Amino acid sequence: MNGLVLSMDEIINAVCLHMASRKGVRPSEVQVELSWDEDTGYTAEVWVQGRSQYLVEANLMEAILRYLETEYGIRAYREEVRLELDEEIIAVVRR
Repeated sequence: MNGLVLSMDEIINAVCLHMASRKGVRPSEVQVELSWDEDTGYTAEVWVQGRSQYLVEANLMEAILRYLETEYGIRAYREEVRLELDEEIIAVVRR
């Protein structure tokens, strides 16, 4: 496999699944808003049970790597995944 691109929706799904697992709630109970800023880079604001939490890029990568393994059966390493800003935020996986 040469590469894979995860859409913004898939990144949001990855974060929802990851946070649901960590917080012991259903993925449908997690809301995620991804963003990019020149100062902070890629971040996400996550709402679980009415509480807001900010995730930095390292947290997003942890969720994406877990998603790649559970949904695609791909054991990727951090250095193989890069977040990019196209018309939306995407994750490019190099294999």
